[in-house]
Amino acid sequence: MFARVASLRQWLPQRWLYAGISLLTIGTITIGQPQMSQSADLLQLLIKGAQIAQLSNMSDAQETALGEQTNQSIGNEVKISRNPAMTSYIDRIGQRLARNSARPNLKYTFQVVEDDNINAFATMGGFVYVNTGLMKAADNEAQLASVIGHEIGHIAGRHSLQHIKQAAIAQGVTSLLGVDRDQIVQIGVQVALTLPNSRQDEYDADRRGLNTMIQTGYAPSAMPEFMKKLISGKSSPEFLSSHPAVPERVANLQRMIPAAYRNRTDGLNASTYKQSLRSFF
Repeated sequence: MFARVASLRQWLPQRWLYAGISLLTIGTITIGQPQMSQSADLLQLLIKGAQIAQLSNMSDAQETALGEQTNQSIGNEVKISRNPAMTSYIDRIGQRLARNSARPNLKYTFQVVEDDNINAFATMGGFVYVNTGLMKAADNEAQLASVIGHEIGHIAGRHSLQHIKQAAIAQGVTSLLGVDRDQIVQIGVQVALTLPNSRQDEYDADRRGLNTMIQTGYAPSAMPEFMKKLISGKSSPEFLSSHPAVPERVANLQRMIPAAYRNRTDGLNASTYKQSLRSFF
């Protein structure tokens, strides 16, 4: 399949190649359904297919614009903290990590959600949300940073856009213009707040987050240690309840930590961290 696509590049203009791939995607989706009428508008089908493809091929500016709209809607669903000191603390950690991520050029926004559930989530365009419950559950700043780094990993991997694309196709939303763009935003809210990430995306975000922690200077051991701490409680927290194979993820993370960084202690000071929290809560 890849060889055929490569040969097509030699004689098809790029925009027609994308349109052709989009048509093939549409055709795959409709296999097993009643045959389309002979009067179907194939040009309109091509246009719709191209619009679906745009969800995966957005520029950083387009992704940020869609993320800003989604962020506004998320603000109607959760209680964003107005505590400037607490927000500044999370933003300071997040911006340090973001500068060392795979997508450092995005304009990242880090916000605190006033919710006692242990949870964090992200949406496209650089928007990351951390629950107050998760801040309280962490033993030190490195553990908190490990979760923020994981969420940045989802953004770096464009996972939200892929989930939105899949959900949009399933719901028959194919346009990114006009009122249908509002539907895309609402799907983005659902993806951020309620829809679980795939197993592959979680492992990818773990890997990216761990690398980002190492590059930023935090002790990478904090990531698997925090996961172990959470699943050893009476019940699995919201942050991990929908995520796949946590013990396997912990073991995988421990294997990925380079020997040279296993004894790093940056960010593990519990007393300093608890002192910071006392000024917020």
